[in-house]
Amino acid sequence: MSDSRRNSMLFKTMAFATGALLFNTVCLGQQVQSVPLPSADTSLISADGTAHVTRIVPVPTTVSPEARKLLARPASDRAVAESLADRRRKTDEWQTRAGEAFRALYPVNVTSQTIAGVPTRVITPLTTPENKRDRVLINVHGGGFNSDSGSFTETIPLANMTQTKVVAVLYRLAPEHPFPAAIDDTVAVYRELLKTYRPEKIGLYGTSAGAILTAEVTVRLRQLGLPLPKALGIFSGMGDFSQPGDSEALYALNGFSGHLDPPLPHPDRQIEYAGHIELKDPVLSPLYANLNGLPPTLFITSGRDLLLSGTTILHRAFLRSGVDARLIVFEALPHAFWNDAALPETKEANSFMATFFDRAME
Repeated sequence: MSDSRRNSMLFKTMAFATGALLFNTVCLGQQVQSVPLPSADTSLISADGTAHVTRIVPVPTTVSPEARKLLARPASDRAVAESLADRRRKTDEWQTRAGEAFRALYPVNVTSQTIAGVPTRVITPLTTPENKRDRVLINVHGGGFNSDSGSFTETIPLANMTQTKVVAVLYRLAPEHPFPAAIDDTVAVYRELLKTYRPEKIGLYGTSAGAILTAEVTVRLRQLGLPLPKALGIFSGMGDFSQPGDSEALYALNGFSGHLDPPLPHPDRQIEYAGHIELKDPVLSPLYANLNGLPPTLFITSGRDLLLSGTTILHRAFLRSGVDARLIVFEALPHAFWNDAALPETKEANSFMATFFDRAME
């Protein structure tokens, strides 16, 4: 993923309304443009392989009525300037509302706790069976590395459905604390939890930025000679900061609708999360790491996810390394749709996640 793309994309407020049914995209460097409704689909491939594409995409009937309603809501394609303070404020407000919606569906207890000097949220089921008290899930939340867009929404359903304690790491955020601060904080929490839990009873997972961090932290744990967790969940992520995937030229955070920036690499520029680290560093970009012997991993993405390419590319790298890596691709939905409590597909995605960790940590 390019630095310019990541600055403008990964650091936006998570939004989950998508749908403009018409899109006109000129890949590899040209801005998406609004045009009159065409009378037919068109596709022109120029000599250098750049695709100039116009498509009319109907709302699919293969998703739930709730998802079809979501996909039919347009979002502005215009870039909107937003300060980091405003982004964090809006994300915090959204996270609180979304957390309440999930908690109404999945009752849990939520407390705050400092572990190894790192603030965390600890989410526990209302009751924990005896045979599940010796295990824990660690969540590294999404939010573009610069805000918290998941420490409630990514944890509450899994704590309830697996009847397992979940520790959400409130890691230090970029740009104030670039790579590897978030990794160091997560490793510190993991080290501390190893004093209480056996590694085969620990799962590690995240969404978006948290999915990226999940792979990064695992590579770092191996470098440090620490035992690896039993299972990983990489939910809409990627493992290569050095180049963008094809899906970034097609989709915004909202799928077909919403502001889209050209996925151009600018290796000479500093990016907020990676700083001046070599973009193919094996911890920053686990695609270039030794992945042999990593734990069983569940990958989840969706058909209109801007990180669809990144997720599938990393999944294939896991497979090539002999890892028990499983991939689920949901139909049509946008990036990290499981943060929307109203979708039946969200319930299904959470069920897949919970079942995977339940079986892995039996």
